[in-house]
Amino acid sequence: MTDQLLFQDQADISDLTAYLTRAKKLDSEGAVKLRSFGEVLAVYVSPIFSGSLIGDGPTVLGLRTLKLATPAELDGTFEISAVLERLANLSSGALGLSVPPSQVRVAWSGVIPPRQGWEEIGSLEQQQLTGWAKEGIAEVTEALPESVGSSIAAKVRLQIWGRAVDVELGLPGAAAFAMAGLGFMLPDERIRVFGANNWLRLSSSHGHVLSKRSAAL
Repeated sequence: MTDQLLFQDQADISDLTAYLTRAKKLDSEGAVKLRSFGEVLAVYVSPIFSGSLIGDGPTVLGLRTLKLATPAELDGTFEISAVLERLANLSSGALGLSVPPSQVRVAWSGVIPPRQGWEEIGSLEQQQLTGWAKEGIAEVTEALPESVGSSIAAKVRLQIWGRAVDVELGLPGAAAFAMAGLGFMLPDERIRVFGANNWLRLSSSHGHVLSKRSAAL
């Protein structure tokens, strides 16, 4: 397995740093899955996920891809903070990122969306997705007093974010939250929606959010 990733230019380093910084704000103890079998690096995060693969509520994946300068073979999950630390410690102009020596185990890392069979099924306005995200945040804040236990809080969040905000598509609110929180949308941008089996993918020029369809209302 590759222990160093070589990027094409400094802009890629900056993009990866910004993306992981946003992901860490959404989950301070979050993890990132780095996957590459060639010159394309897929960088997965999960701002909202159920506690187990069969748990209630949604597991939503954020995905950003970057072109590497040289082919790499890597499939590992690491603490976001560990990767950010290595990015911050790169010397000026350096393009080689050392992979953290220790991996972490998280439930969502075993969730594998389809690689093929995606068909475009619609589009959504950036304003609509941002509105759904804000409404969900407000509902979570109102539903959770400061005294509530962490396990109850997690269950409430998953119930709220698991509800479909677009019934026709079966789009969970968590997907709108991830698109907004990860910075994948520009003002007035139209976001393309793709479907494959029971999966949905929101795609913009800045990244993708993948989730299972939701039947919850």
